[in-house]
Amino acid sequence: MSEIEKSFSTEKYVVTHPVQQEQDGWRLDQFVHKCMPTLSREYLKKKIEKGDVEIHGRKPPHKSSVKVHYGEKVTITTHNDGVIEEEFWHGKSVAKDAKPTIVFEDDELLVINKPPFMITHPAGRNLFYCATVFFETIYKKTIHSIHRIDKETSGLLLLGKNPRVSQRVSLQFEEDKVRKCYFFIAHKKPNALTFPFTAKQRMDREEGKIPRGMMSVFPENSELGKESETYFELLLEKDGYVLAMAFPLSGRQHQIRVHASSNGYPLLGDKLYNGDPRVFIRFKDLVPTDEDHELMEIPRHALHATALRLNYPQNTPQTFVAPLPEDLAQWLESKLGVKRHEVESLIHQKVNQFLA
Repeated sequence: MSEIEKSFSTEKYVVTHPVQQEQDGWRLDQFVHKCMPTLSREYLKKKIEKGDVEIHGRKPPHKSSVKVHYGEKVTITTHNDGVIEEEFWHGKSVAKDAKPTIVFEDDELLVINKPPFMITHPAGRNLFYCATVFFETIYKKTIHSIHRIDKETSGLLLLGKNPRVSQRVSLQFEEDKVRKCYFFIAHKKPNALTFPFTAKQRMDREEGKIPRGMMSVFPENSELGKESETYFELLLEKDGYVLAMAFPLSGRQHQIRVHASSNGYPLLGDKLYNGDPRVFIRFKDLVPTDEDHELMEIPRHALHATALRLNYPQNTPQTFVAPLPEDLAQWLESKLGVKRHEVESLIHQKVNQFLA
């Protein structure tokens, strides 16, 4: 559905959609749900009743049953009410960091340490707790996402202050000139491979697979899926958990999580690749069981984009490093008795070896 106008801020998202010919005569609630399919019909119905949905030329609030007609424009305003993007753990809202930390900044590039649950740019029901929106609100200009990391993954994220630098740096990602290092915590299964190892299972999405965003895994010599490669090294093993580093040599979505899980190391807190995807569905539907919480242990998967090297500003290699996030550091100390500085020292050794 084409959008003719939209604006973002940390307080409000406004978007205007034209009514297409095939939508002539639709109920307003039906039309709005088509525009914002990730939001529940009940939530959207309340928006209509509050007057947050306006059919141009007609005075709101409208009834949900009112008909829209071809050629009309409908503006939907979503306010940051603190509810739409909530994450829950044991029935309570998960506390989020108020803002990302800037690791590096100049006139063209921003390198940030993204908190968990912040997404790169607006998508679905995530409209406000977004890296681009946060900095667009500060700088009053468009901020460009150069690459992305998963919502629950914390760590280094590059943002461009203009299209020129975004295109230039994005090209380095496309040409595999960027080197990335990730830290993760995982369970160790009985059939797990011995570190160090390189995972080369192919991966891709399969039509009709549930959950829809889940990646499927295929053998390295299969004709199915797409080539992918991740190198893994161990930092520490204790009480059935491993602290390890992942060095992706390709850039598939969910690559580290899939390769780790497929080789006997499902990530702590990974709702999707823990062996039972129904866990993800129950968390998504806000009906997780006590057993689901016990299995996950923490509210998000334990993956952190800890270091990254690229050529910037021109052909000069530059390395950026993000410290261990607070939530994972606290879990390590309380669960395993491992101090933050011990882990960060081990991480820096592996990063220096890999990026040397």
